Amino acid sequence: MAYVLALDQGTTSSRAILFDESGSIAAVAQHEFQQFYPQAGWVEHDPFEILTSQVSCAVEALGKVGARPRDVVSIGITNQRETVIVWERATGKPIHPAIVWQDRRTAAMCSSLEQQGLGDTVSTKTGLVLDPYFSATKIRWILDNVTGAREKAQRGELAFGTVDCWLIYHLTSSMRHVTDVTNASRTLLYNIVEGKWDSELLRIFDIPESMLPEVLWSSQIVGDVTTTLGLGGISIAGIAGDQQAALFGQLCWSPGEAKNTYGTGCFLLQNIGTKFIRSKHKLITTVAASAQKRLEYALEGSIFIGGAVVQWLRDNLRLIGSSAEVEALAAGVPDNGGIVFVPAFVGLGAPHWDPHAGGLIIGLRRDTKPGHIARAALESIAFQVADVLEAVHSETGTPLNALRVDGGAAVNDLMMQFQADLLGVPVVRPRVTETTALGAAYLAGLATGFWPSPKELQAKRQGDTRFEPHMQQPERNALRARWQRAVDRSKNWVES
Repeated sequence: MAYVLALDQGTTSSRAILFDESGSIAAVAQHEFQQFYPQAGWVEHDPFEILTSQVSCAVEALGKVGARPRDVVSIGITNQRETVIVWERATGKPIHPAIVWQDRRTAAMCSSLEQQGLGDTVSTKTGLVLDPYFSATKIRWILDNVTGAREKAQRGELAFGTVDCWLIYHLTSSMRHVTDVTNASRTLLYNIVEGKWDSELLRIFDIPESMLPEVLWSSQIVGDVTTTLGLGGISIAGIAGDQQAALFGQLCWSPGEAKNTYGTGCFLLQNIGTKFIRSKHKLITTVAASAQKRLEYALEGSIFIGGAVVQWLRDNLRLIGSSAEVEALAAGVPDNGGIVFVPAFVGLGAPHWDPHAGGLIIGLRRDTKPGHIARAALESIAFQVADVLEAVHSETGTPLNALRVDGGAAVNDLMMQFQADLLGVPVVRPRVTETTALGAAYLAGLATGFWPSPKELQAKRQGDTRFEPHMQQPERNALRARWQRAVDRSKNWVES
């Protein structure tokens, strides 16, 4: 049997998923890897642990069905997007740990650039905002803080890449230093209107162009794996940042179609077609993955802490032994017991974009139980999604008829029902919720003829689950008002 292999490199784990010709999952392997927090607001990864965990997952997935590299038509890669890795071209070794998209160490740098009046220039070219979330200030921080880095970069000895680029570089034995348009669009260095690295942006962030990878389309043959790690000879043919891959995997290929992914963060994207539109409501405009080899765009609302709040309950408060236990704990109480939880652990993303906001749990009482905190944590994810959808509606003027959902937390029925109740529209979950990996597989499979056409993929979609809203509007309004009061307190938080 023939397969397409998706390498799904996420913020807290690496996964590999084999898809068969019907678009069904044949095998999955997943390995979590270590998170490092050297200082408050800093988040780092070991680049080699990312690489080894991803490759071992891929080999494990093939082994589960007895597949060999010759049985895999192509590989699609999807990844955590803005995370920065800088390495030596000669050795392939990173000069600093990966700086993760959640990292806030460059908040002051972003504020300084904003005060210089550069925010409008950056947004006009990139569709993004000046925020530590994106890649450019992280690259500059490495050049400014790692001894000898800037001199090496100026001599052309260093390479920069997001995680997709890092993986491909090593899978092809350093022969291919490439990324795709979706990942490039998250760096603050790529002009998404003109479709190229922008010399003015490189000057603003003081980054040598020699560090940057070649930018490819999301669906095209990149090259073959040349390592001897059990994947040799397979063509890499699809690349997309995780949220654009999910948009593609949800078949949101026409203007107005939208999805929300519940992962470590939450990300709502709406396809807006081939014309660049700059948001007026604190959303960002990004490049969407396309099989047509053309620039297509999406409006995006990015939430920094989604499923990560469940990991926080597990690892920090130790309320649960595994993330899967949170639904049962939350279902053990009838409501949140009056608690509101704002998980602004690394500031607030869209539509607030406040890097200085602090997380809070408010409404604690003598009778508060772990279940109340767990329920409020799940509800915090849904509230943040509702905030972004309200901004999308303000932008487009067209309310959604339904919200398509995917990602790990989308399997939580309790939260999906609350999401539908809070929004007042149905929430639709596909049979295959791993649409990030599925989108990467679709992009790779279309490029290599595994699937003849996008139309055939649309015909294969089946088995959606719908959650219909039951909450009345007055209750919905009261909940949203209380949430907003808590968010306002979070945004006014000042550390002593």
